[in-house]
Amino acid sequence: MKNRLTIKSLISAEDGPVSIGGWVETVRDQKKVQFVVVRDETAAVQLVNVRHGADDERANLISALTLGSFVEVTGDLVHNEKVKLNGMEIQLDTIAVVGAALPDNPISSDSSIEKRLDWRFLDLRRPEQALIFRIQTTFEQGLRNYWIDKGFFEIHTPKLMASPSESRAELFQVPYFDTTAYLAQSPQHFKQMAQSAGFGGVFEIAPAFRADPSFTSRHATEFTSIDMEVSWIDSHEDIARLHEEALVAAFTAVVDKHGEDIEKLYGQTLTVPTLPFPRIPLAEVREILAAGGYVIPRADGDLDPEGERRISAYVQEKYGHDFVFVTDYDVAIRPFYHMRHTDDPTLTNSYDLIYRGTEISTGAQREHRPDVLAQQAQEKGLDVAELETYINFFRYGVPPHGGYGMGLARVLMLMLGLPSIRETTYLFRGPNHLRP
Repeated sequence: MKNRLTIKSLISAEDGPVSIGGWVETVRDQKKVQFVVVRDETAAVQLVNVRHGADDERANLISALTLGSFVEVTGDLVHNEKVKLNGMEIQLDTIAVVGAALPDNPISSDSSIEKRLDWRFLDLRRPEQALIFRIQTTFEQGLRNYWIDKGFFEIHTPKLMASPSESRAELFQVPYFDTTAYLAQSPQHFKQMAQSAGFGGVFEIAPAFRADPSFTSRHATEFTSIDMEVSWIDSHEDIARLHEEALVAAFTAVVDKHGEDIEKLYGQTLTVPTLPFPRIPLAEVREILAAGGYVIPRADGDLDPEGERRISAYVQEKYGHDFVFVTDYDVAIRPFYHMRHTDDPTLTNSYDLIYRGTEISTGAQREHRPDVLAQQAQEKGLDVAELETYINFFRYGVPPHGGYGMGLARVLMLMLGLPSIRETTYLFRGPNHLRP
């Protein structure tokens, strides 16, 4: 590996000889002196080159530089408060073009998101884009640290399944030798199997797939799902508590490490949410919305995007909170494996977590009694024979358990106030996006 310094490390380095590498961001080619801004994955620095006549090879090379070219540089670092860019500059000694860029950049900051997705590797060079994935790394680390401190296992479940995990809707079918496999919509079955295996708490951060032809700002055909499952619970309230605690741990890590950069590049003052998050039963949410003049249009009474925005606005006004658990969903809205209330079998021990007007997660206590599971699957029109392997998980002793799944890109989108998960997904996959 080349012995180079990151540009950010130069801020605290002593003046003197340095060696860096990065992409050419701007060139100011003046008569007597040239200024070149070079950026690497950490920061940017200004290079200064004094011209020495028409035959100056270094000056001629700089004049011919194309924006986006990758260069390697040596020179003398000088800290100077008058330099606006990080208060330092490099007085150039050598510059070598390692990877020349074509002169016409196919995208700019004004390009549409669809155009930028076609040239994602160029789009990601922008500091605000790179920050997204630094935040993602810290956010995931915060979650992992929380779970690991509680003794959870990290598992990696298969993404090829012999039977659907929830229903045949929104499934990608894949030829698999002499049969058909399905791309996993979630690790639901397998993280529940870990409860029967005696693992207790487990988590996974991994891809999931939905054959959903939606073109909305919050849907994708492949996305990163954050999943947790744990045993020895009394109700979905236990899951909600673990959920909010994990998010507070992750937000704390992000605010501590990236809060200043988020404010600088996104104009967002990110704060750590307070505990506990507000909780409102779905039936009460309907009443609140109706009192405000909005009746949910969906036949099953599930919240639509407008309903999510309105209940979030209500919670923000009443509680000053960005999060709200909407609890106790109707059986008709939920999958077959959600446990039902003991005192009201029309409701489930479940919740949706809404953040800044958008649902980011579903959590629930699972039904762990195999006969009840089979009955509820039949009621949903599922083929119990196809679910035999799954139901077998519960025929040899399993404790009460539950968990949640949460969309990573949605959380990041809302955290940074961005308009679409296309911005917060490294390489977006949707109905009309399969490249690059």
